[in-house]
Amino acid sequence: MSDRFLAGRCALVTGSTSGIGLAIARSLGAAGARVAVNGLGTPEQIAAALESVRQAGAPEVRHFGADLSDAAAIEAMMADLAAWAPVDVLVNCAGVQHTAPIAEMPAATWEKLIAINLSAAFHTMRLALPGMAAQGYGRVVNIASVHGLVASVNKSPYVASKFGLIGLSKVAALEYAAAGSRASGGVTVNCVCPGWVETPLIEPQIAARASAVHGDREAGVRELLREKQPSGRMSLPEEIADLVVWLCRREAHNLSGAALPVDGGWTAQ
Repeated sequence: MSDRFLAGRCALVTGSTSGIGLAIARSLGAAGARVAVNGLGTPEQIAAALESVRQAGAPEVRHFGADLSDAAAIEAMMADLAAWAPVDVLVNCAGVQHTAPIAEMPAATWEKLIAINLSAAFHTMRLALPGMAAQGYGRVVNIASVHGLVASVNKSPYVASKFGLIGLSKVAALEYAAAGSRASGGVTVNCVCPGWVETPLIEPQIAARASAVHGDREAGVRELLREKQPSGRMSLPEEIADLVVWLCRREAHNLSGAALPVDGGWTAQ
């Protein structure tokens, strides 16, 4: 996947200043795409993220700092982005999480999670998909979650948003299924549904489990995954990114409306 088959194309990746989103932005840049980075962080963190995408091979990189909980801000970002380059590849990776029982979940937290995890993807898709259809090529990859396929306790807004994201993606896939051709690449909409992924955000959980097994990190990972992920090992952000990049290839023109689990057998149980 080292060829630059996305040369001349532009990709927007939300939530791409760190973690899985940043890995996806780097991989799309390595494939030749101009990359629009969207996400939070200090000026130094954002600058470092942009530089890492450049170093990966992106010919151009820009940061678009829209607040994804605000529909008007998303519209402004998409208009600004269209003036820079039409969006050929859209990856909705931004997401937030909060755990609490339903009866204790703050109403404002519910609204925030639904806005960022689900409504933001609706707004970027409704604004990007017509242009993709007009040119006969486009890729939307929504980073859902294993929690878009199965539920867990104390995660009601997160699970609801991810189930909704998969449903939204299936509708969009049907609406744009006939756009383009095999030769042009068509327009596809898919979800990637990761299970446990090794990112800095979960390091404290790994450390806590490792401390109970004499500091053995690998044993801590296995203990953390034991109840859910049969493989006993996590995915790396770069592995999720490789799948996203493959979905952008012309050969994937007939893979649309799918929710692809990368979960070590979690949802096979």
